[in-house]
This record gives sequence, structure tokens and C-alpha cells, in this order.
Amino acid sequence: MFWDRVSGLYDLFETVYNGKVYRGLGKRIAEEIGQDDIVLECACGTGAISKYIAPKCKQLIATDFSKGMLKQTSRNCRKYSNIKIKRADMTQLKCRDNRFDKVVAGNVIHLLEEPYAALKELERVCKTGGKIIIPTYINASKGVNHMAVRLLEVAGANFKRQFDINSYKKFFEDAGYQNVDYYIVQGRMPCAVAIITKQ
Repeated sequence: MFWDRVSGLYDLFETVYNGKVYRGLGKRIAEEIGQDDIVLECACGTGAISKYIAPKCKQLIATDFSKGMLKQTSRNCRKYSNIKIKRADMTQLKCRDNRFDKVVAGNVIHLLEEPYAALKELERVCKTGGKIIIPTYINASKGVNHMAVRLLEVAGANFKRQFDINSYKKFFEDAGYQNVDYYIVQGRMPCAVAIITKQ
């Protein structure tokens, strides 16, 4: 699996290429987390966002499909006692409805064969009134250097779609989500964050 192969170098790659966004994203998402929140994170990768969420919440369940990435999360988050790290498929989560106060899925929507199915699953496990937080690189934006995307594709990453901020908003509108807030973490490759409040 591609993500297993790159897991050991992924943090270095992101830090060198896009460090401002890579660090800033975790800090910004942590601002959405409350101290009593039980949080699910899907596609946690190396724990780059997890390590900012964990100190802010009551409990974090960090999941990924890649065993290599989960090893990196374990290493990067070992000082936090309120985090559980599990392998999971975000399109078929094995947990009950309305379980989590916040659900985070970072930089994964553009990789999925069926992103709308994943969105429905994230919504299912989020409590009514809770938030579904979905950051995604907007690498189709004007002025963005696409070298990193091309390098990852050559190495074996399989991007199903690329977004700019307008196509990102349309993606959620097409899924029927009206109550969505957006903000952008600026940097070499900006990241748009969609926050859906579950009705």
C-alpha cells in the first residue's frame, strides 16, 4: 500500500514542502474542540492533527486504514493517555450512531472512490448538533505549485479529484449540505476546512 510505504517520510515531506499549513491546520482544528468532547478522527495519517486535538478533548479515537500511518500516530501521540488508535475504514465505521461530538477527516476526501458515502458515514456517527470537520488541500487553486501533487502521483498516490475553494464548496452543496462554514489555512499549498454542523 502506498501510504504504508511513505508513512516514515510523510511528516518530513509535509514539513519541508508545506510546513506552515501542516502545523497551522492542527492548531486551527483544535480551536473547534471542547474539553468534554469525544472525538473521532478518520484518516489520521501520522497524527499531525491528532497531536493538537488530543490535549483539547476528553477522548480521541484516531483511525486510519494504513498500518504504517498508525505506527507513526502512535509514536507522535504517545504522551497522550486519552487517545485510542485503531485501524478502520471510514466508509464502514464499526460504531453506533450519534456517538461523537466532533468528527474529523483530514486530507482524504480527494482520495476516495465514494466520498459521498464516506460523508454519510461521518454524519451517522456524529451527534446531532455536533460538528463534522473536513480539511482538504485546495491544490487546484491558481498560483499553487503542483510539484508536490505530481511527486506523490509518480510515487503511487491516487488522487480521485482536486479542488479549488469554489469546487470544494460545490462538492458539499451537491451532497445536500447547506449549513457549512469554510475557512482557509494559507500556505504554499492552502487547505480549506469545511465545518458541517449536524442538524
